[in-house]
Amino acid sequence: MRKFLDEDFLLTTETARKLYHEYAEVMPVLDYHCHIDPREIYEDRKFDNITQVWLGGDHYKWRQMRSNGVEETYITGDATDREKFQKWAETLEMAIGNPLYHWSHLELKRFFGYEGYLSGESAEEVWNLCNEKLQGGFSARRMIETSNVTLICTTDDPVDSLEWHKKIAEDESFSVQVLPAWRPDRAMNLEKPDYLEYLDKLSEASGVKIHSFAALTEALKKRMDFFASCGCSVSDHGLEYVMYAPASEEEVEAVFAKRLSGKAVTKDEEKLFKTAFMVALGKEYYRKNWVMQLHYGVRRDNNGKIFNALGPDAGIDCINNYAPSSEMADYLNALAKTDELPKTILYSLNPVDNAAIGTIIGCFQGCGAVGKIQQGSAWWFNDHKAGMQEQMTSLASLGLLGNFIGMLTDSRSFLSYTRHEYFRRIMCALIGGWVENGEYPEDYKTLEKIVKGISYNNAVRYFGFSL
Repeated sequence: MRKFLDEDFLLTTETARKLYHEYAEVMPVLDYHCHIDPREIYEDRKFDNITQVWLGGDHYKWRQMRSNGVEETYITGDATDREKFQKWAETLEMAIGNPLYHWSHLELKRFFGYEGYLSGESAEEVWNLCNEKLQGGFSARRMIETSNVTLICTTDDPVDSLEWHKKIAEDESFSVQVLPAWRPDRAMNLEKPDYLEYLDKLSEASGVKIHSFAALTEALKKRMDFFASCGCSVSDHGLEYVMYAPASEEEVEAVFAKRLSGKAVTKDEEKLFKTAFMVALGKEYYRKNWVMQLHYGVRRDNNGKIFNALGPDAGIDCINNYAPSSEMADYLNALAKTDELPKTILYSLNPVDNAAIGTIIGCFQGCGAVGKIQQGSAWWFNDHKAGMQEQMTSLASLGLLGNFIGMLTDSRSFLSYTRHEYFRRIMCALIGGWVENGEYPEDYKTLEKIVKGISYNNAVRYFGFSL
C-alpha cells in the first residue's frame, strides 16, 4: 500500500516519476488567471489564522460544508474562526475522491510542513501548527515566493485605478510581477439592474460621455490603453455562452439607446448587443496583441435565498448545458475573416464541450502563434483528476497537447499554487502511461520539451511575458 501523499503521489509509472521529478517539478509557476486582490499583495497581508486563508472567500469549501449539513453561521456567518475551521475539518473527512481533499493536504504539507491528515480529531493540532507559522510572519508575499511564482495576472474591471499594481511594480523588494488582466463583464451585461450606474463610473474613468454604443467602445478603448500602460496584455470574459447574432450598427445603437433610457431589453436585443460588444473588443485585442480568454458554460446564482443573503460567488453556481458550438465558431470566424482574430483561450465549464472546443480551435490555427487558439485547462468543476485527464486526452486526440499552455489557479487564495503541482503530477502520469504503453517513444529529449512546455515555457511564449 502506498503512503498517503508521498513523493510519488499520483505518479503511477517509472516514466511518470522521471517526467515529474526531473522536468515538471523544477519549473516555476506562471499564474496567468486568478482572483487574488493586488492590494493584499502590496500590503503583504498577514493572516491571524488558517481560517482566514482557507475559508475567507472560498466558495469551493463553502459548497461542500453545506453538503455536509453545516449551518451557514459556521460557513459565512458569525461563528468564530476556530469553530469554522472545525466544521471544515469535519467536512473534509467525507471528501474522499474530491480534489479539495488533495489540494488541502498539499497546502498543509508544502506550506506548513504537516505530514498527517486533517480531520475533526486532528483539527486542534493543525490549527495550532498553521497559526504558529502564520503569526511568525508567513505572509501573502512569502506564500507566493515559497511557491516559485514568477508572474501573476489578476482580474480587474475597466474602471479600476490599478493603484496597487503600480505600487507593486515600483516595489523593488518584491521580484514577482503582478499584472492586471482586463475583465469587462460589467460593461457588457446591459441586462443588469445597476448597468446605468456602472456606465457613469466608466464615463468618469475614461473621460468619455457614454451616450451611444460608439461612445461605449471609445471609452473602453481608452481604458484598454491605460491598462496596457500598466503591463496588461490579457483579457478575460465570463459568459453564459459564446453567442453570435450579427446586427447593423443602427440596430445595435437602437438597443443601447433603449437601455440608456432606462428600459429593459429583450433577450434577442441583449444577444445583438453582446455580439457587437464582443466583436468590437476582439478586434481591439488583436490590434493590441492581447490574449482573449473566454470562460463560459456556467449558470450562476441558482439558490435565490443564499444569493440574496451573500451575493455572487457564494457556491451556488452550476454547469449550464446550453452552449451552441456553432455560434462560438461563427464568432471566431467573424474575427478571422478580417484577419482580426486575437490569440484566444476557450474554457467551458461543461466537460461535454471538450471535443467541440478541440475541433473548433483546429479551424482557426495559423502562423500567427504556436497554438494560437487554445483549449483552456480543465476549469472549476472540472479541475480534478478525472476532469484534467479528460481535457488533456481530448486535446491530445484532436490537436497538439505539446503546445498546451497548462494550468492556472483561478483562485482567491494565496495557498492555491499547489494546484499547479497537482496538475503537473496528473499530466506526467498521463504522458508517462502513454510512453510505457508504447504509444509514444521513450525519447526523453522531446518529452522534456513537452513536459517543461506544458508546465511553464509554453505560457511564457504564448503570452509574450518578459521574465
